[in-house]
Amino acid sequence: KLCGYLQKLSGKGPLRGFRSRWFVFDPRRCYLYYFKGPQEPLPLGHLDIASACFSYHQPEAGAAAAVDEPAAFEVHSPGGAVTVLKAATRQDMTYWLQELQQKRWEYCNNLDAVKRDSRTSPTPSDFSKGLVAKDNPDLSSLSQNASAERARNILAVETSPTDLVGEQAASQPAPVQASAINFSLKQWSTEIKNSMSSLRKGSNENRKSVFYTTEEWELLDPTPKDLEDSMALEEKRKHLAEGNKGLTSSAFPFDFGRIPHKARRPLKDMIGSSKNRNSSDSSPTEWCSGSGNRLVPELQLKYQSQQEELEKLKKDLLSQKELVRLLQQTVRSSQYDKYFGSRLCEGVPKDTLELLHQKDGQILGLNNQLEKLNLEKDSLQQEVKDLKCKVGELNERLGMLMETIQAKDEVIMKLSHQLSECEDSTSSQSGAINSPIATCTNKELQELDRLKDNLQGYKTQNKFLNKEILELSTLRRNAEAREREWQAKYTSLEAKLCQIESKYLILLQEMKTPVCSEDQSPAREVITQLLEDALKAEPNEQPEQAFFKPHLVSEYDIYGFQTIPEDDDEEKLVAKSRALDLRSLSLSENREISTGVKWENYLASTMNREMMRCVELKNLIRSGIPHEHRSKMWKWCVNLHVKKFKDSAVPGYFQILLQKALEKPNPASKQIELDLLRTLPNNKHYSSPTSEGIQKLRNVLLAFSWRNPDIGYCQGLNRLVAIALLYLEQEDAFWCLVTIVEVFMPRDYYTKTLLGSQVDQRVFKDLLSEKLPRLHAHFEQYKVDYTLITFNWFLVVFVDSVVSDILFKIWDSFLYEGPKVIFRFALALFKYKEEEILKLQDSMSIFKYLRYFTRSILDARKLTAIAFGDLNPFPLRQIRNRRAYHLEKVRLELTELEAIREDFLRERETCVEKRDLISDDEEDS
Repeated sequence: KLCGYLQKLSGKGPLRGFRSRWFVFDPRRCYLYYFKGPQEPLPLGHLDIASACFSYHQPEAGAAAAVDEPAAFEVHSPGGAVTVLKAATRQDMTYWLQELQQKRWEYCNNLDAVKRDSRTSPTPSDFSKGLVAKDNPDLSSLSQNASAERARNILAVETSPTDLVGEQAASQPAPVQASAINFSLKQWSTEIKNSMSSLRKGSNENRKSVFYTTEEWELLDPTPKDLEDSMALEEKRKHLAEGNKGLTSSAFPFDFGRIPHKARRPLKDMIGSSKNRNSSDSSPTEWCSGSGNRLVPELQLKYQSQQEELEKLKKDLLSQKELVRLLQQTVRSSQYDKYFGSRLCEGVPKDTLELLHQKDGQILGLNNQLEKLNLEKDSLQQEVKDLKCKVGELNERLGMLMETIQAKDEVIMKLSHQLSECEDSTSSQSGAINSPIATCTNKELQELDRLKDNLQGYKTQNKFLNKEILELSTLRRNAEAREREWQAKYTSLEAKLCQIESKYLILLQEMKTPVCSEDQSPAREVITQLLEDALKAEPNEQPEQAFFKPHLVSEYDIYGFQTIPEDDDEEKLVAKSRALDLRSLSLSENREISTGVKWENYLASTMNREMMRCVELKNLIRSGIPHEHRSKMWKWCVNLHVKKFKDSAVPGYFQILLQKALEKPNPASKQIELDLLRTLPNNKHYSSPTSEGIQKLRNVLLAFSWRNPDIGYCQGLNRLVAIALLYLEQEDAFWCLVTIVEVFMPRDYYTKTLLGSQVDQRVFKDLLSEKLPRLHAHFEQYKVDYTLITFNWFLVVFVDSVVSDILFKIWDSFLYEGPKVIFRFALALFKYKEEEILKLQDSMSIFKYLRYFTRSILDARKLTAIAFGDLNPFPLRQIRNRRAYHLEKVRLELTELEAIREDFLRERETCVEKRDLISDDEEDS
């Protein structure tokens, strides 16, 4: 499974930087989803890998290309969008690139849209349980270009992942990335608010305004002229404060001159020192004349220092801009205070007005200082431009030095060759001259090794880019061929549509104004022809011909159920219509976020921790467990409910029961054998005596009959086990049956009296009258006993009552939440078709409609929304209380019936005329 941590470049302006994200690849849609973390249920977005291409940049010749350093790559999407992702190591980057290439190649070459649909062909996965697992269809694709495959294998770069890639990475903390933001906007905002609030309060304390400008939050050093202005303003402020004691002063208690804080060089001195350093450094010519092993490191250090200086200047420029903005805000505040004071101070003494005039002078001083800062900002911008020019010159020098390095490489090779010859021919003289040559040669060899590493990096990059170009070219040709095939298929379908529409119009015309007798009517011929075409079996075709032919309805669904019966033509039409509606519904669904991705992300987050019950898991299960994870989740749900039974059982408990049942048959064995082939005859896993599911079904039912002799076997248990065996192995299906019979359902639910089942029907009547009062009144009006239909729903949990897709979604929630789910979905089925039932106005038509209406419900999402949304609240305590109430009533009724039966038997024994009357039960016995 392709998932793991990557850093994604996002944000704008000063907030732009790399942020750690959890990435998960979805093979169904070829999307790469990214989340805040492995535990997040909803992704932040996705990348369409099927239409993307990849690239990365090799580090420059002077830079180190360490394997354990972060490495970035780019994902180019259609429309020119570029997403930059950074892996923790270069090895991880290579692994991600090769895997994304492979996933794109596999997805784009699997061209059959039907096979991508999970309804007819699930995503291939490692199933480990159940009959459906062994029935995973073969996902064949078109034959690939042999030369392209051979070239891909040659250009492939095989790399193994680290701990930050794969499901095990979900248990590790996210890698910490260096922040790209050099200041905190929140701290900026706090400082500005504090300054403005102090400004408006007007305290007489000697406060100074402080502006933070760098990442270390240093104070700006003042210039001498600023200090003189500050001292002058301070003296004026003190003088005015002494002359106006007792008055409420609105004077500024701030000195906006910058105060000395610590010995920090001013910006101009720092720039000047950098210039001095630049001028004091040796020229490129002198540099090249030195030792060859020192050229590149010194140039690299100098280039990095210049880049650091440039970054610092950018930071200082931003801080100066912020300072100017704050000063402008302060000036506006002072103007507001001036205007406010002129309106409120009419009739105020003359000395107060003089004080206001003095404040105007202060405002002018602030404006002057603002102009100075603007000039200083302009000078800084000019200095930044100069530095950029210097960086350009350094890049030119770097190019010249690279050429010099290449020349020195040849010298190094010659010296290495001469050195090896000298060691072989003059071994006696090597001791005297080896020391100075070895020192020089070791440095040159280190430089040679570094250049070899760079060469290997460029070769790897070249192979990757060549493979990328090869794959994109092949995929483009395949897409063009596929487009031509789709065009041909579209033309064929359009012609077929025209034929059907022509026949349909003829039929409508004949129905409207018949011109012939009923026996010779062309309408009858058209209808007959349309029925033959609809029921005609599709001929076998060559794979390449059938590949682009639309197979809308397959013979069996993914669970093994037959989609179209073989007997009745009328039933065939209804079944095919239902299958086409299901197919249409699945194709029309447009989900922004795939449910499968949510499951993949959740299961990845539980790789190294025990799965536990939680709201997130309940909501996921209610939305439906994906086909490939159902086996695992059903087994977990069963173990959750029967853990106490399994812990108390001896090892090999199921095998012991099975062996006992095979050696010594019990009374239930005969009935079990009779019901095996009648369990699910429309499922290919149970359709014949030699089917694999029949033997497994027999073993589980026999083992359970020995575990629970009070029940032994009851008709209905076979269907429960048959559904469980589709996703579970024999022993797990056995414990699933134990969960349903002994944990979920009340006692006597599957005994001969079916006492618990009768109680649940009365509880369901109460709930129907409460949740759907109109429908309940409608049934009462026409005296329709709908429990004759719903009884089987509860007994076998909707098996053979709803379409298979809805059935397994019901079972998902049922195995997790328990029997309350049956009540929810039973009410939801009635609410789904409430309006249609209310339109029926006689008991016969209502009962006939109730017998088949559940098979016409196809929208599982809508039904689930009704069951878990519209019917809320749905407390389990209410169901338990009503079960207890109706249980007593049913027991009393059964006691009365038993008494009547005993009286009848006693009367029959005493009456000679009734001795020959025998009940059906007595006759069977």
